[in-house]
Amino acid sequence: INGLAGERFGIRNSGMLLVSEGVGDHGCEYMTGGRVVVLGRVGVNFAAGMTGGFAYVYDETGHFDLSCNVDSADLESVLPGTESERELLDIINQHIQATGSEKGKRILDNWNSERPKFVKIFPVDYRNALAKKG
Repeated sequence: INGLAGERFGIRNSGMLLVSEGVGDHGCEYMTGGRVVVLGRVGVNFAAGMTGGFAYVYDETGHFDLSCNVDSADLESVLPGTESERELLDIINQHIQATGSEKGKRILDNWNSERPKFVKIFPVDYRNALAKKG
C-alpha cells in the first residue's frame, strides 16, 4: 500500500506478506506468521501480542521503541550480509515493482545509509519456540 494504512494493519496476520509506507495504531497486533514491512511511521502499540512472523520498520526518527510493545517482541538491527538484509531488500524490491514506490526507490538508492534505520521485530514467543526446537 502506498501511503498510510489504517489502524490495526497486519492484525492477526498468519502468513501474508504486507508492505505499507506507514500504519496507524496497533500494527501487527496478534500477528502469528508472515512478514510485514513498514516504510514509515507507526502508531502506538505495535506488535502487541505478536507471537510469530517478522516485521521490519523503517525508523527514520530513531524512536520506534516508544511505539512498540517491547513485552511481546525483541528489536534487532538489520546487519549487512545477513538473511534479514537479503529478505528485506527482496521485499522492498517487490514493493517497488508492484507500486512504483518513490520512497522505496530512495531507500534502496541510499541503502548503506538507510539500512541502519531499519528495525527487525522478532516476537519473544517465536524466539522461544525456535530455541526449544534447536
